[in-house]
Amino acid sequence: MFRLCLFCLLSLFILQCQKEDPPVKKQPTPFDLVIPKGLPAMNIPADNPMTVEGVALGRRLFYDPILSADSTQSCSSCHQQAHGFVDGNLQFSIGIDGQPGTRNAMPLFNLGWQRSFFWDGGAANMESQVVGPITNPVEMHEDLPRVALKLNRHPEYPTLFREAFDLPDTAAVTIPMLMKAIAQFERTLISGNSRYDQWKRGDTQLTAQELHGMDLFQDFEKGDCSHCHVLGSTFSDFEFRNNGLDSIPVDEGRFLITLLPNDKGKFKTPSLRNLAYTAPYMHDGRFATLTEVLAFYNSGFKDSPTLDANLKHAVKGRLSPEDMADIIAFLHTLDDPDFLSSPAFANPF
Repeated sequence: MFRLCLFCLLSLFILQCQKEDPPVKKQPTPFDLVIPKGLPAMNIPADNPMTVEGVALGRRLFYDPILSADSTQSCSSCHQQAHGFVDGNLQFSIGIDGQPGTRNAMPLFNLGWQRSFFWDGGAANMESQVVGPITNPVEMHEDLPRVALKLNRHPEYPTLFREAFDLPDTAAVTIPMLMKAIAQFERTLISGNSRYDQWKRGDTQLTAQELHGMDLFQDFEKGDCSHCHVLGSTFSDFEFRNNGLDSIPVDEGRFLITLLPNDKGKFKTPSLRNLAYTAPYMHDGRFATLTEVLAFYNSGFKDSPTLDANLKHAVKGRLSPEDMADIIAFLHTLDDPDFLSSPAFANPF
């Protein structure tokens, strides 16, 4: 009788366990991306929705030197938050093999509004630009199969990737996942709280010099800056232009991607935000100061077959030293010190 009762109890216990629902796997949490007033809505790819887990993973990968061949450099090595996500004041970054590059490290902010990436637009979207520095032989000098192998062997990354992308427990880390995670983090790098932004919101006042500089910035007969650096939000249209640095370009820029003769010497128009932190300037970092930049646009640009039409019609010497100083004063209203100190963008290690 005892054995019979025990058998019945065990049978009931087993049946009860079978009726219980399996544990529900936690879904990735949608990320609430806050767009500052004055900036347009951001287009998020449908195949890479932003999640809390994905952004956190991308941030960790951005700062992890595991992505380089010798595990000494990360994305953040050449894109440092304290310098507006450029490489300090270096003209050219130094890769893991001690070789310098040929172009100045671009600042990383407000990337979600750009249509292509790198100075020459060689990457069509933010996801694809992730692998460029990793595989570049002068930069991180790693190959993608080894990156995937290292991430899959890591004690934490496989779980973090599965949580970020809602994958089965046996799923392996892939390079497309890596690309998506870092892109998610980079879309959060939004700079939109400069004094100019505060002035637009009615929270502060600009000085007379700064306001005069803004007028000159927009004046097509004087500064004529707003044709390319659109006033009011991103301060760039992110188009490709030859701005007259050389009569015969040493670096042929966009032409190296499209092979179209009309693209020789053209480079992407950068944003003018955070210029106080992102020197030196131009694709090759040839100008150390904004005074040099203004002097160049005032009288130093050179003619060439692909020179931008706005510069072809610009009168050299049209700006006085006082005019240039006023424009620079206005440009500094676009600096956003909060962006440089935001804990959301800092090294998580």
